Amino acid sequence: MIDGIWWLVILLAVVAILWIVAHLRGKKESSAHNNQTLISAKSLPNDALQKTAALLKRHFPSYSVTRRANHLLIAKLDKKIAMITIDKSVAVGQRRLGEVPIINYHRVPNRAQLAASLQFAE
Repeated sequence: MIDGIWWLVILLAVVAILWIVAHLRGKKESSAHNNQTLISAKSLPNDALQKTAALLKRHFPSYSVTRRANHLLIAKLDKKIAMITIDKSVAVGQRRLGEVPIINYHRVPNRAQLAASLQFAE
């Protein structure tokens, strides 16, 4: 029969082998994931926000549009009117951040949607 000390040695060996395998596998997956996110972040800027900003500048010239990393700030006469985000992981709709409504879309809104949202925001 195997003594208790040998069971302990076998258990520690199995744990060490599993830890080494997990450690090596984690490095491969994380480096591939980091490379993929870096490539997508560099080559694919948020085109939907760019299109929305262009649409606002073209059809609503009285509003000033400031582009941020993940959202657009809409102001009129230096007063923040709304913040527009385009994020598929967040529900479509409106919420408030203090006095400023945050309007989320899943894709580029059309002119009528923007007009209704901006009218509601004022």
